[in-house]
Amino acid sequence: MLSQEILDILSRSKEWGWVLEPDAKRLLSLAGMDVPEFIWADRLDEAVEFAERIGYPVVAKVVSPQVVHKTEEGGVVVGIENKISLAEAFHRLSGIKGFRGVLVEESVSGVEMIVGSKIDYQFGPVILFGIGGTGVEIYKDTTIRMAPIEPKDVMSMLKSLKAHRLLEGYRGAEPISLEQLTRNLAAFSSLIMDLGDGVTSIDLNPVFCSPSRCVVGDARIMLP
Repeated sequence: MLSQEILDILSRSKEWGWVLEPDAKRLLSLAGMDVPEFIWADRLDEAVEFAERIGYPVVAKVVSPQVVHKTEEGGVVVGIENKISLAEAFHRLSGIKGFRGVLVEESVSGVEMIVGSKIDYQFGPVILFGIGGTGVEIYKDTTIRMAPIEPKDVMSMLKSLKAHRLLEGYRGAEPISLEQLTRNLAAFSSLIMDLGDGVTSIDLNPVFCSPSRCVVGDARIMLP
Protein backbone atom coordinates (compact mmCIF):
# COMPACT_ATOMS: atom_id res chain seq x y z
CA MET A 1 0.00 0.00 0.00
CA LEU A 2 1.47 3.33 -1.08
CA SER A 3 1.58 6.04 1.56
CA GLN A 4 -0.11 9.37 0.96
CA GLU A 5 3.30 11.05 0.77
CA ILE A 6 4.40 8.72 -2.05
CA LEU A 7 1.13 9.38 -3.88
CA ASP A 8 1.66 13.12 -3.47
CA ILE A 9 5.19 12.85 -4.91
CA LEU A 10 3.91 10.95 -7.94
CA SER A 11 1.05 13.38 -8.45
CA ARG A 12 3.17 16.52 -8.51
CA SER A 13 5.75 14.82 -10.73
CA LYS A 14 3.29 14.20 -13.57
CA GLU A 15 3.94 17.70 -14.85
CA TRP A 16 7.49 16.65 -15.79
CA GLY A 17 6.83 13.03 -16.73
CA TRP A 18 9.46 11.85 -14.27
CA VAL A 19 10.35 12.22 -10.59
CA LEU A 20 13.06 14.73 -9.70
CA GLU A 21 15.90 13.03 -7.84
CA PRO A 22 15.28 14.52 -4.37
CA ASP A 23 11.65 13.40 -4.58
CA ALA A 24 12.71 10.02 -5.97
CA LYS A 25 15.07 9.44 -3.07
CA ARG A 26 12.42 10.51 -0.58
CA LEU A 27 10.01 8.07 -2.23
CA LEU A 28 12.54 5.23 -2.04
CA SER A 29 13.29 6.04 1.59
CA LEU A 30 9.59 5.92 2.43
CA ALA A 31 9.48 2.51 0.72
CA GLY A 32 12.22 1.21 3.04
CA MET A 33 15.34 1.58 0.89
CA ASP A 34 18.62 3.09 2.05
CA VAL A 35 19.46 6.47 0.49
CA PRO A 36 22.20 8.98 1.31
CA GLU A 37 21.45 11.75 3.77
CA PHE A 38 20.59 14.73 1.57
CA ILE A 39 19.06 18.16 1.27
CA TRP A 40 17.31 19.88 -1.64
CA ALA A 41 18.73 23.40 -1.35
CA ASP A 42 17.77 26.44 -3.38
CA ARG A 43 20.12 28.70 -1.41
CA LEU A 44 23.86 28.35 -0.94
CA ASP A 45 23.70 28.94 2.82
CA GLU A 46 21.33 25.95 3.17
CA ALA A 47 23.75 23.76 1.22
CA VAL A 48 26.76 24.85 3.27
CA GLU A 49 24.96 24.44 6.60
CA PHE A 50 23.94 20.90 5.66
CA ALA A 51 27.41 19.92 4.40
CA GLU A 52 29.10 21.22 7.53
CA ARG A 53 26.62 19.34 9.71
CA ILE A 54 27.11 15.93 8.05
CA GLY A 55 30.77 16.50 7.17
CA TYR A 56 32.68 16.72 3.92
CA PRO A 57 33.18 15.34 1.31
CA VAL A 58 29.74 15.76 -0.25
CA VAL A 59 28.18 15.38 -3.69
CA ALA A 60 26.20 18.13 -5.45
CA LYS A 61 23.72 17.56 -8.29
CA VAL A 62 21.56 19.93 -10.25
CA VAL A 63 17.80 19.63 -9.78
CA SER A 64 16.02 20.55 -13.00
CA PRO A 65 12.89 19.13 -14.66
CA GLN A 66 14.64 19.77 -17.98
CA VAL A 67 17.67 17.60 -17.15
CA VAL A 68 16.97 13.88 -16.88
CA HIS A 69 20.56 12.78 -17.56
CA LYS A 70 22.54 15.04 -15.23
CA THR A 71 26.02 13.73 -16.04
CA GLU A 72 25.64 14.56 -19.73
CA GLU A 73 24.84 18.18 -18.79
CA GLY A 74 27.72 18.50 -16.31
CA GLY A 75 25.17 18.46 -13.52
CA VAL A 76 27.05 16.29 -11.01
CA VAL A 77 30.00 17.33 -8.84
CA VAL A 78 31.63 14.74 -6.57
CA GLY A 79 34.36 14.91 -3.96
CA ILE A 80 33.50 18.40 -2.67
CA GLU A 81 35.88 18.88 0.26
CA ASN A 82 35.03 22.33 1.67
CA LYS A 83 32.56 25.21 1.53
CA ILE A 84 34.57 27.10 -1.09
CA SER A 85 34.36 24.16 -3.48
CA LEU A 86 30.69 23.74 -2.62
CA ALA A 87 30.02 27.41 -3.41
CA GLU A 88 31.79 27.07 -6.76
CA ALA A 89 29.75 23.95 -7.59
CA PHE A 90 26.49 25.58 -6.49
CA HIS A 91 27.04 28.65 -8.64
CA ARG A 92 28.01 26.58 -11.69
CA LEU A 93 25.02 24.26 -11.33
CA SER A 94 22.68 27.23 -10.94
CA GLY A 95 23.45 28.16 -14.55
CA ILE A 96 22.02 24.91 -15.96
CA LYS A 97 18.71 25.13 -17.79
CA GLY A 98 15.58 24.79 -15.69
CA PHE A 99 17.49 25.13 -12.39
CA ARG A 100 15.28 24.31 -9.38
CA GLY A 101 17.97 23.92 -6.75
CA VAL A 102 20.86 21.63 -5.82
CA LEU A 103 20.74 18.18 -4.27
CA VAL A 104 23.58 17.97 -1.73
CA GLU A 105 24.23 14.58 -0.19
CA GLU A 106 26.75 12.53 1.73
CA SER A 107 29.43 10.73 -0.25
CA VAL A 108 29.02 6.95 -0.23
CA SER A 109 31.18 4.20 -1.68
CA GLY A 110 31.11 0.50 -2.44
CA VAL A 111 30.72 -1.88 -5.37
CA GLU A 112 28.55 -0.15 -7.96
CA MET A 113 25.41 -2.11 -8.74
CA ILE A 114 22.31 -1.41 -10.83
CA VAL A 115 18.75 -2.13 -9.77
CA GLY A 116 15.90 -1.44 -12.14
CA SER A 117 12.37 -2.30 -13.14
CA LYS A 118 9.98 -1.85 -15.99
CA ILE A 119 6.61 -3.19 -17.08
CA ASP A 120 7.08 -5.95 -19.64
CA TYR A 121 4.13 -6.14 -22.04
CA GLN A 122 4.09 -9.94 -21.71
CA PHE A 123 5.26 -10.72 -18.16
CA GLY A 124 4.29 -7.62 -16.21
CA PRO A 125 6.74 -5.99 -13.77
CA VAL A 126 10.29 -7.33 -13.95
CA ILE A 127 13.33 -6.53 -11.79
CA LEU A 128 16.87 -6.15 -13.11
CA PHE A 129 19.97 -6.48 -10.94
CA GLY A 130 23.64 -6.45 -11.86
CA ILE A 131 26.95 -4.66 -12.10
CA GLY A 132 26.27 -0.95 -12.46
CA GLY A 133 28.02 2.38 -12.67
CA THR A 134 29.66 3.40 -15.94
CA GLY A 135 30.49 -0.24 -16.64
CA VAL A 136 26.90 -1.36 -17.03
CA GLU A 137 26.95 -0.93 -20.82
CA ILE A 138 30.43 -2.42 -21.14
CA TYR A 139 30.11 -5.57 -19.06
CA LYS A 140 26.38 -6.20 -19.54
CA ASP A 141 26.47 -8.36 -16.41
CA THR A 142 22.86 -8.31 -15.26
CA THR A 143 20.06 -10.69 -14.43
CA ILE A 144 16.26 -10.34 -14.56
CA ARG A 145 13.46 -11.83 -12.48
CA MET A 146 9.72 -11.39 -12.55
CA ALA A 147 8.35 -9.41 -9.63
CA PRO A 148 7.73 -9.96 -6.83
CA ILE A 149 10.96 -11.52 -5.63
CA GLU A 150 11.60 -13.25 -2.32
CA PRO A 151 14.78 -13.23 -0.16
CA LYS A 152 15.84 -16.59 -1.63
CA ASP A 153 15.75 -15.04 -5.10
CA VAL A 154 18.38 -12.46 -4.16
CA MET A 155 21.10 -15.08 -3.70
CA SER A 156 20.07 -16.73 -6.96
CA MET A 157 20.34 -13.39 -8.77
CA LEU A 158 23.71 -12.64 -7.21
CA LYS A 159 25.13 -16.07 -8.08
CA SER A 160 24.02 -15.72 -11.71
CA LEU A 161 26.29 -12.69 -12.23
CA LYS A 162 29.69 -13.28 -13.78
CA ALA A 163 31.19 -10.88 -11.24
CA HIS A 164 29.56 -12.48 -8.20
CA ARG A 165 32.96 -13.19 -6.64
CA LEU A 166 33.57 -9.44 -6.39
CA LEU A 167 30.49 -9.21 -4.20
CA GLU A 168 31.35 -12.22 -2.07
CA GLY A 169 34.83 -11.00 -1.11
CA TYR A 170 37.55 -11.41 -3.73
CA ARG A 171 41.24 -11.78 -2.76
CA GLY A 172 40.75 -10.74 0.82
CA ALA A 173 38.26 -7.95 0.23
CA GLU A 174 35.25 -7.86 2.54
CA PRO A 175 32.04 -9.16 0.98
CA ILE A 176 29.10 -6.83 0.58
CA SER A 177 26.30 -7.11 3.13
CA LEU A 178 23.94 -9.75 1.79
CA GLU A 179 21.52 -8.78 4.56
CA GLN A 180 21.36 -5.16 3.42
CA LEU A 181 21.20 -6.13 -0.25
CA THR A 182 18.30 -8.49 0.46
CA ARG A 183 16.48 -5.89 2.54
CA ASN A 184 16.77 -3.26 -0.17
CA LEU A 185 15.78 -5.55 -3.03
CA ALA A 186 12.80 -6.84 -1.05
CA ALA A 187 11.68 -3.26 -0.39
CA PHE A 188 12.17 -2.42 -4.07
CA SER A 189 10.13 -5.44 -5.12
CA SER A 190 7.28 -4.46 -2.80
CA LEU A 191 7.35 -0.91 -4.13
CA ILE A 192 7.19 -2.13 -7.74
CA MET A 193 4.16 -4.27 -6.99
CA ASP A 194 2.41 -1.39 -5.22
CA LEU A 195 3.18 1.08 -8.01
CA GLY A 196 1.80 -1.17 -10.74
CA ASP A 197 1.43 0.76 -13.97
CA GLY A 198 1.82 4.06 -12.13
CA VAL A 199 5.41 4.18 -13.41
CA THR A 200 6.97 3.01 -16.67
CA SER A 201 10.49 2.34 -15.37
CA ILE A 202 12.81 2.83 -12.41
CA ASP A 203 16.59 2.93 -12.73
CA LEU A 204 18.79 2.98 -9.64
CA ASN A 205 22.38 3.31 -10.86
CA PRO A 206 24.65 3.15 -9.09
CA VAL A 207 23.60 1.44 -5.90
CA PHE A 208 26.71 1.41 -3.73
CA CYS A 209 27.03 -1.91 -1.87
CA SER A 210 29.62 -2.24 0.91
CA PRO A 211 30.09 -4.55 3.90
CA SER A 212 27.69 -2.35 5.90
CA ARG A 213 25.21 -0.71 3.48
CA CYS A 214 23.56 -0.83 0.07
CA VAL A 215 22.79 2.81 -0.73
CA VAL A 216 20.97 4.26 -3.74
CA GLY A 217 23.46 6.68 -5.30
CA ASP A 218 21.26 7.85 -8.18
CA ALA A 219 17.59 7.33 -8.96
CA ARG A 220 15.44 7.93 -12.04
CA ILE A 221 11.71 7.19 -11.98
CA MET A 222 9.83 7.65 -15.26
CA LEU A 223 6.07 8.14 -15.35
CA PRO A 224 3.54 7.12 -18.03
